[in-house]
Amino acid sequence: MTQSRTHNCGELRLENAGQQVTLAGWFENIRKVSKNLGFLILRDYYGTTQVVVETEEIMEVVDGINKESTISVTGTVRERSNKNPDIPTGDVEVVPEKIEILGRCIYNALPFEINQSREADENARLKYRYLDLRNPSVKDKIVLRSKIVSELRNRMTALGFLEITTPILTCSSPEGARDYLVPSRNHPGKFYALPQAPQQFKQILMASGFDRYFQIAPCFRDEDARADRSPGEFYQLDMEMAFASQEDVFAVIEEVLPPVFAEHGIYKTASAAPFVRIPYLESLKKYGTDKPDLRIDLELSDVTDVLAGCGFAPFEGNNVEAVVVDGFAATRKQIDAICAQVEVQTANKAYWFKIDENGEIVGGIAKFLQEKKDEVISAMNLKPGDFIGLAAGKTAAALKTAGALRVLLGNACEKHMRKETYEFCWIVDFPMYEIGEESGELEFCHNPFSMPQGGLDALSNDDPLSILAYQYDLVCNGVELSSGAVRNHDPEIMIKAFEIVGLGEEDVKAKFPAMYNAFCYGAPPHAGVAPGVDRMIMLICGEESIREIIPFPMNKNAMDVMMGAPAEVEKKQLDDVHIKIVMPDEGDK
Repeated sequence: MTQSRTHNCGELRLENAGQQVTLAGWFENIRKVSKNLGFLILRDYYGTTQVVVETEEIMEVVDGINKESTISVTGTVRERSNKNPDIPTGDVEVVPEKIEILGRCIYNALPFEINQSREADENARLKYRYLDLRNPSVKDKIVLRSKIVSELRNRMTALGFLEITTPILTCSSPEGARDYLVPSRNHPGKFYALPQAPQQFKQILMASGFDRYFQIAPCFRDEDARADRSPGEFYQLDMEMAFASQEDVFAVIEEVLPPVFAEHGIYKTASAAPFVRIPYLESLKKYGTDKPDLRIDLELSDVTDVLAGCGFAPFEGNNVEAVVVDGFAATRKQIDAICAQVEVQTANKAYWFKIDENGEIVGGIAKFLQEKKDEVISAMNLKPGDFIGLAAGKTAAALKTAGALRVLLGNACEKHMRKETYEFCWIVDFPMYEIGEESGELEFCHNPFSMPQGGLDALSNDDPLSILAYQYDLVCNGVELSSGAVRNHDPEIMIKAFEIVGLGEEDVKAKFPAMYNAFCYGAPPHAGVAPGVDRMIMLICGEESIREIIPFPMNKNAMDVMMGAPAEVEKKQLDDVHIKIVMPDEGDK
């Protein structure tokens, strides 16, 4: 059976009155007035149309149809007497002559009401994602995603970038997260890995003579879910440029992204080029994070010396950071709620005091500061009405805690938050090396393929912890969208960079044979970046969860509850790829 629609459910207007039409879609609902009068809502991808049932014969047909069945309606268009200005088809209705069932919904009850699916339990939404996606407010996010990806492609192509797809089955590579491994049938005991990023392939493309590459690249990382990170699979606007500097990469991103955000986003303004550049260490000092939300005009200040010796135990021997907010008239309940959120986010406590209208220090830890009142007010340049949030601990912990406090205070105080805009910045000058938290040994701070500032001379003569890299992050409204770098394309510099972390030339050749060998045949200087598509669309849509803008997301436990993945497989399938399952003992779980 074939079905021809003369119009879709979002198309009919007053000029169609008197025409015979055929519509097809989902039976959303009916408001039944009597046995021969009812108002049926028909929905398809394009919108909804009201169908007015006016005969017992048609009503009997409708009574036998469960909601969310797909139906065909043939009838005559007429002007509505009670128009609905909230929908495009609200001036007209269809009086049916025939209603046919095209696809029957066999269930009398749905797991949730379609138009209220976003209020349902998340696992229910993901299990019945095909129903969730029928909700126009959910569907519209996926439609917008398609438009944005299309526009990104067009803008990159217009700038001379060539779209090239790179392999999905490749070798395991140290990218900072766990790989998804795929066993090989033809090579027993060996595995492919799904790419965490197309890093090596895009650099090899530069060595192959391609000048400007991009793709909407699928990436796979076996890592835990967060609100802004989906487990398993994600997509990025991956790009690389030959004979390019850091500024060349910045110029492309600053031309491509702001118009997309401003046109499609819930906020209609975005940073103009050039974006603010903030050195990594400066960002930590000013904002307590390397992904600052620059819509908030508050900054951190080190008050360790000012508050030393006040007798408050958490400050003794620790670094103390302050966030001063003028005109913050919060209640004690609001302040306590903010401090509680800081502790949840950072596992560290926040403290506070205020300056009242008489210039006195009150509230919070005020009793510890009375003897130093004048000194504290003078040194911190405080005035009546100021609220002072405080964090203490070792330097990194104090900065992180104060950074979280800054964001919460900024969000709570409209005066200090310019909310309705997309504020981009580049975080630059990342350290090349760091001491690993777990290993206690020297490690690469970010991307091991980054070019060190100062080149071979810096690697040979400087303290490794003082060396900076041509490494940069793109941040928007406090969300990290991307990391990128000027690449280390010189084999001699590459070997030296890896030697510093205890890996020799043979290790580099073994871990990155193709890229290392390609660079030995004359590679151009090159640089790139890869903004996350999912995170960009999440920001553009104003969603707090990344799962809202992914068609078929996994849940927080990296499970596809709709398809039942991950799932067990038959023994023969395991035998084909030479795999034997050894389950962990209960004590090892």
